[in-house]
Amino acid sequence: QVSLVESGGGLVQPGESLTLSCAVSGSIYRINSMGWYRQAPGRQRELVAGITSGGSTSYADSVKGRFTISRDNVENTVYLQMNSLKPEDTAVYYCTVVGFRSLYDSRRKLESDYWGQGTQVTVSS
Repeated sequence: QVSLVESGGGLVQPGESLTLSCAVSGSIYRINSMGWYRQAPGRQRELVAGITSGGSTSYADSVKGRFTISRDNVENTVYLQMNSLKPEDTAVYYCTVVGFRSLYDSRRKLESDYWGQGTQVTVSS
């Protein structure tokens, strides 16, 4: 079983910062990409940021220049540094990883994706 545990959410005022963490544990052969999604009330889940195994990053236009995604491949942890937070950043944030469950799957390039349970971020004055 693979488990993703997010932490770091909370209530902040506009302009403040938060750092989210997501620790991956369990039996996974290799983690490829890692990322963060968010879902605000009444809206679809959207990709916020992603990072590949090689360290390449991508961001939603709405967070470029304010959010930074990073990963620790030793600790199997992905982070999301969020600066200059706005009320529209309010959402439940989910981390996700895509990888190979086993050597067998890796040889067949059969990827699996895993999700955390989400952490609430609220930006309000």
